[in-house]
Amino acid sequence: MLIITDYNLCGEDCAGWIAMDFVRRLVPAAIRRRYAVKFGIALLVLGLSVGLIGFVATAGITHEVEERVQADHTSAVQQEAQGLQMWNEQNEHTIGVIALSDVVVSDDPDAIEERFLDWEEHLDADTVAISYVDTGGNEVLASTREEYREASIDEIDEVPAEAYGEATEQVPWVSSPSLLEGELGEETAAVTYVLSVPGEENRAIVYTADIEAYSGQLQNSEDVTTVVVDENDDVMLDDVGYGDDYETLGLAYDGNESLLESARTAGADTVELETTNAVLEAHGVTAEEYVASSARVAGTDWVVVTHEPTEQAYGFVMAVNEWGMLATGVGVLLIGAIGTVLGRNTSAAIDRLTDKAQRIEEGDLEVDLETRRIDNVGRLYEGFDSMRVALREQIDEAERAREEAERERERTAEINDHLECTADDYSDVMEAAADGDLTVRMDADADSEAMAEIARQFNEMLAEIEATVAELNRFATSVATASEEVTASSEEVRSASRQVTQSIQQIADGAERQNESLQSVNGEMSALSTTTEEIASSSNEVADIAERTVETGRNGQEAAREAIAAMDEIEVDADETIEEIRRLENEVQQIDELLVSISEIARQTNMLALNANIEASRSASATEDEGFAAVAQEVKTLSEDVAEAADEAEDRLAAIRERTEHSVDEVEGTSTKIDDASKKVADVVDALGEIAELAQQTNVGVQEISAATEEQAASTQEVVAMVDEAATISDSTSDEAETVTAAAEEQTSALTEVTESASTLSGQASQLSAALDRFETDPDDLEGTVAVGDETVEDVGGTVLEADRDAGSADGGAGGSGDVFTFDSAEDE
Repeated sequence: MLIITDYNLCGEDCAGWIAMDFVRRLVPAAIRRRYAVKFGIALLVLGLSVGLIGFVATAGITHEVEERVQADHTSAVQQEAQGLQMWNEQNEHTIGVIALSDVVVSDDPDAIEERFLDWEEHLDADTVAISYVDTGGNEVLASTREEYREASIDEIDEVPAEAYGEATEQVPWVSSPSLLEGELGEETAAVTYVLSVPGEENRAIVYTADIEAYSGQLQNSEDVTTVVVDENDDVMLDDVGYGDDYETLGLAYDGNESLLESARTAGADTVELETTNAVLEAHGVTAEEYVASSARVAGTDWVVVTHEPTEQAYGFVMAVNEWGMLATGVGVLLIGAIGTVLGRNTSAAIDRLTDKAQRIEEGDLEVDLETRRIDNVGRLYEGFDSMRVALREQIDEAERAREEAERERERTAEINDHLECTADDYSDVMEAAADGDLTVRMDADADSEAMAEIARQFNEMLAEIEATVAELNRFATSVATASEEVTASSEEVRSASRQVTQSIQQIADGAERQNESLQSVNGEMSALSTTTEEIASSSNEVADIAERTVETGRNGQEAAREAIAAMDEIEVDADETIEEIRRLENEVQQIDELLVSISEIARQTNMLALNANIEASRSASATEDEGFAAVAQEVKTLSEDVAEAADEAEDRLAAIRERTEHSVDEVEGTSTKIDDASKKVADVVDALGEIAELAQQTNVGVQEISAATEEQAASTQEVVAMVDEAATISDSTSDEAETVTAAAEEQTSALTEVTESASTLSGQASQLSAALDRFETDPDDLEGTVAVGDETVEDVGGTVLEADRDAGSADGGAGGSGDVFTFDSAEDE
């Protein structure tokens, strides 16, 4: 089996193949061999998946609908709590308005009782009684309820004695519901509010409201039961009017205290409960499971609680759950039925095709592969039939190819025998050539063209080698002779080089001493040049200072002129300021006259107010007297304010007038001082002009000194440069002399090496000639032709190889196939 271990070799296309191979390794072979089993397992997985998805989806929908139902119940109970909150706040507002009314503040019991009776008629039907009590005297001072009038506050049974101490001027005390007898003798449940009268000690308002009348506004249906419990977890209100005989009023709501506590601390909530209590039993709730929603009434510890049986609350949820499960089951059954029919049919067809394929594998190519199916299985039958026909044709072609290969094998054996014989002959020739006989040749008349070509190429190679060996023999002799001549010449040149080296060394020593003298001169001239440049620099600095002095004097003159001009402008502005101050004095004088008029008007207004006050005292009507007197008083007050303001404005104008006169005097004095300063500044301008002229003359003299010093510095610098150049030339001469000495020494060394190399070459040429003597050649058969490398050169007696005569090209003369030398012919030797 081929296993791909490197994922990068097949890329993304083989990712699926690797996954399938991993699955095949996990699935047992017994399952993989049977299509029906695999299809059944896949069908089972599909059915389970559909069932699981249906179950999960149904559960999700059920949960979502349950949450929606719970949210609706929570919203409904919150609305109930908000309605009861508004009813309670309305009662608190009513008692607050009563406590702040003017008639209650007057503390007149008769007037208060009369007004309470009037209010009782105009207030809504929930009002049962309004009372005004004296908590200190323990007495009811006024009340709309007859039995409370002039009675002790202890007779108000629904209000305990400590309630009056707990009540404040802002927050009323609220009682639990209690039964009161109505005007017609009927009983009703009522809640009583107690509020202290603001600003009055030992006074309080007692307001009683009918809470039973509010029960009609609570949610009331056949399946939902609504109750309201107080801070003691006792029933204070329900949606059925407390039963037939008020048996549920004040009944403890026990068994589900956590529901009430959660509403008071965490807020409105809806939960499912499986426990019951006396309250629910009294209201006829018999269901074992029910949905309870609770919400606190804001501003109180009252809690509104609604109850509904689970079957009614979640009726739609249960229907959705049942239908979802039913749809899931039907879907799974349909998948199983359809899958079974399709799987059984396909599995049977595949089994039949598998049997026929096995018969073909065993060699039966006459199997019937016809079918009426046109689906994938039918096309698979057609493919097997085409494969069977192609297989039969390939078998016939393989038989014919086998017979042809047998004939070719026999012909190849004959050729191999001939080649072996020819190869033996060629082997003998090669052994003779290897032994040094370069005159042997191969027979090129072989039956095989390839062997004949090998013989011709080998014969040409032997001919070239034979000619080359003969030439090398003659060349070795020539090299030995030339080496001896080179050795003699090298000795002479080496002696001359030693003499040249000694002379050049003497020249170098003299140049070195000359260079040291020039370096000393150069140092002295450089010091002189530096001193001259410092003098020139100092002169330039003095000239710059003089130039800046001239410029500063001119700037001072210009600044002084500008100061004079500014003083003139200030003097003009001062004159204009004095003129403006004069005009301001005139305006102040007019304002002063206007203030006199305003003061006179204020005095007349005051008199008018006094007369109006006198007339008001004579008026017959008390109401008109109060209004007219108030107006007169206001006019009098206004006139007095105007008079005071006029006096104050007059005082301020007097102060402004004094400051204005003082400013005029100061401005006139300043103008005089400016005139004196202008004259002094003019004198300063003249002095600055004289300073500028003297500084200009100083600058001209210093500029001349600086120019002369700079010329001297330039001349000194030129001398330094010339000495430096001479020292440089001397130094270069010394360096070149040393270089020539070194080159001469190197040349002497090189000549020594050339002599030694020539001696060595002569010995090697002798060894080469001895080595070539063991080769057997036939000069008569060469017929004047010598082959060197890939080139054939005619006339051995003439120029055979061209030598490289360029000096220093020893690297090129190493004897490559393209290197040639020139020497005389054998006849000249």
